[in-house]
Amino acid sequence: MTTTTPRTLRLACIDSEALPLFSKSPDGITRGGYEPEAAALVAERLGATIEWVMLPWEDMIPAVRRGDADAVWCGQGMTEERAALVDFTQPYAVFNETLIVRADDPARAASDLAGYKIGAIANSTNMKLAETFPGVELVSFGASDDVFRDMIEATRSGEVDGFVDDDVVMIPLGQEDPDFVEAFTVLTGNRWGIGVAPGNDALRAEINAALTAVVKDGSLERVWTRWMPLLPFPLKPQA
Repeated sequence: MTTTTPRTLRLACIDSEALPLFSKSPDGITRGGYEPEAAALVAERLGATIEWVMLPWEDMIPAVRRGDADAVWCGQGMTEERAALVDFTQPYAVFNETLIVRADDPARAASDLAGYKIGAIANSTNMKLAETFPGVELVSFGASDDVFRDMIEATRSGEVDGFVDDDVVMIPLGQEDPDFVEAFTVLTGNRWGIGVAPGNDALRAEINAALTAVVKDGSLERVWTRWMPLLPFPLKPQA
């Protein structure tokens, strides 16, 4: 009797509470949120099961490059710097960026921030945006299993005056936690993709075909709308 080994797709990501994107894993195996559900749609098309390889933010791309994961699927805006290290698929999401401050802070524009300490994840698109704010002191966050929570608590305590992250996680924070308010959002339109090892054209082509299919059949939009009803679905079926 012939048996086949089930295919496993190893996806690198941080283990952090950042809904609606993803939740902190209760068991080191399962995850909830838009990104895991979108990944599940793609994996189903590939006939694969997902193994989440949970790592610090700064080790996700290195893990893919050394073969410890097949791809990084975790909030990767497709910057030139990252594209030099991994090969990206077509986007599965497009997001803008938001600055959160404490609820009693009057800042509502970048011009209000002179002298502020502003946090962001090191080497992220959010940090690149923060670098454009005039007169601020930048505070890098990283090397943590829960960097988003670290930035929230640093802002709450006054260690920093605010922090930049993607609108998808910041809008709910500003609306649901009375300690914080959305200062402003910048319409950066960052495209997020799945990064595979350089030259792994076969896997990238498979993922692209699966993404095209789940956009065309509406299943990705349904997942998006379930988790992010306040944000319009940004992807349209390819002709």
